[in-house]
Amino acid sequence: MNKIKGFFRCFSLKQLLLAAAVVLCLLFWCGLTIFSDGRKKVLADQTAAERWSEEGDAAQVTCFFTESAEIDKNKIRGFEAQLDKMLLEASITAPNENARLWADAYSAVGRITLSSGKTSLEADAVGIGGDFFLFHPVQLLSGSYFSGNDLMYDKVIVDEDAAWQLFGSNDVVGMQVTIGGIPHYIAGVIRREESRLHEAAGLDKTLVYVSCETLTELGVTEGINTYEVVMPNPVEDFAYTKIKEKFGISENDMWVVENSSRFSIKKLLTVIGEFGMRSMNDHAIHFPYWENVARGWEDILALVLMLQILFLLIPAVLVTVTLVLLWKRKQWNWRTVWQFLTDCRDKAAERFRREKNKWKYF
Repeated sequence: MNKIKGFFRCFSLKQLLLAAAVVLCLLFWCGLTIFSDGRKKVLADQTAAERWSEEGDAAQVTCFFTESAEIDKNKIRGFEAQLDKMLLEASITAPNENARLWADAYSAVGRITLSSGKTSLEADAVGIGGDFFLFHPVQLLSGSYFSGNDLMYDKVIVDEDAAWQLFGSNDVVGMQVTIGGIPHYIAGVIRREESRLHEAAGLDKTLVYVSCETLTELGVTEGINTYEVVMPNPVEDFAYTKIKEKFGISENDMWVVENSSRFSIKKLLTVIGEFGMRSMNDHAIHFPYWENVARGWEDILALVLMLQILFLLIPAVLVTVTLVLLWKRKQWNWRTVWQFLTDCRDKAAERFRREKNKWKYF
């Protein structure tokens, strides 16, 4: 204890306060970094590329469309053919004959009415196609996902609220509901994500997932407004640029996002640079709830990045000013600095030898 007190007495109050400020800023920076890194990892809708390829050579890209783009399954199939051709031209091949080079999904949002015989429920709905749940691994309480590529379009995934309203229970997998008089079957029950951001993004109401065909034919929707793909990305922005070029949709009717890099420092600095203009949107695009949540976290993490920069800048400035002042008041030169470092090295070597000799006889 006396040694510790003696150590601190070697410094003035100003020096101690300066050191405390530097340490405090670095601790805040560490805390913000841990928070930021942790938050990025739990946004499952934005990390399909990481799940698709552990080597980090894939990218997840999403296209959002206006209603006037009139996207349908035929246009998507046409783009998928373009995608295969594009990868072939770039000499990108699968690691083995059973592996897939890419996966995609499309979706529409709207409303739909389900009936259990006892009661009817009108709910928000997401109509899905392709490997939707690869991109959106919502939390299942029971049952399983279904694929938008299934030949039968008779499966439904409901949230807990819908299950209770329709059947008075969670244990409803396999039970039948009718949509527009056509039988459908509950494939799974999910837990809807709850947070202030999720509620603001549209997840404050009952939600069900059906096939895109079911929503289009038996519900109310403006049509397919989202297309997602995970694919090889051999160089930066390869996937983003190629998809933007090859889809053949006017930029006025399409908004493209590279999800796998949207929370990088470079992209977050762009968000900071667009402060004040970011909320202005001249595209008639209805973002789905997961994109609204991601955009909210972009704003939050951009603010966190600004604080991280600040908490690194303050110590850097304090240390720089201190070194400049010490230099101006210096009573030493480079020879004395070198001598000091040499003495420290020799003392450390001597201490090591003493310790080594002490233990040699045991």
